[in-house]
Amino acid sequence: SQIARLERIRAKRDQAGCDAALAALEAGARDGTGNLLALAVEAARARATVGEISMAMEKAFGRHRAEVKTLAGVYGAAYEGDAGFAAIQKDVEDFAEQEGRRPRMLVVKMGQDGHDRGAKVIATAFADIGFDVDVGPLFQTPEEAAQDAVDNDVHVIGISSQAAGHKTLAPKLIEALKAQGAGEILVICGGVIPQQDYAYLKDAGVKAIFGPGTNIPDAARNILGLIRAARPD
Repeated sequence: SQIARLERIRAKRDQAGCDAALAALEAGARDGTGNLLALAVEAARARATVGEISMAMEKAFGRHRAEVKTLAGVYGAAYEGDAGFAAIQKDVEDFAEQEGRRPRMLVVKMGQDGHDRGAKVIATAFADIGFDVDVGPLFQTPEEAAQDAVDNDVHVIGISSQAAGHKTLAPKLIEALKAQGAGEILVICGGVIPQQDYAYLKDAGVKAIFGPGTNIPDAARNILGLIRAARPD
């Protein structure tokens, strides 16, 4: 695996020389002297990893964090006057009245999956239905997503998967939640997921899977039912 290969590189390299090259790169990034490309190449020659090279520069000038923005009202306006949409909105209001808060969902994109349009559509739609919705940043690790879920006290995490990472990332997220004592948080998946993978994901603990063409009000009703069923008596 990639992790094992990185461990072998670190075990065989001259650690002092690698540390010196990374320190020179960080200094060059911090004070603006020297050629960062040349310094990065020297660090690579000393067997520094791409992650370590990036981190050396990040220490000096930080890392870009994309701000996730969603729109409100667009999805709801399209369903204005629809009896089914109004019914699920009422179900959500009833839940909020009974529980003292709205159903809360975190939509996450993990791994190297940068296709976030579907996640934004879902977040916007569920917010218009009445859910409290948080959207995580792109490229999170399962551990980071689990921490966000705990920090935001969500009922459910919705994994948006468009890049075939679901069989690895979904089980790791469930493990990370359990490690943080938050195994009660429900995990669902949506996106481009082959039917033959559904059983594997459900065996791993995924509570529901929604493929392309899913009716969003029906999905919201399903998820609200899962949240209610998971409540302690």
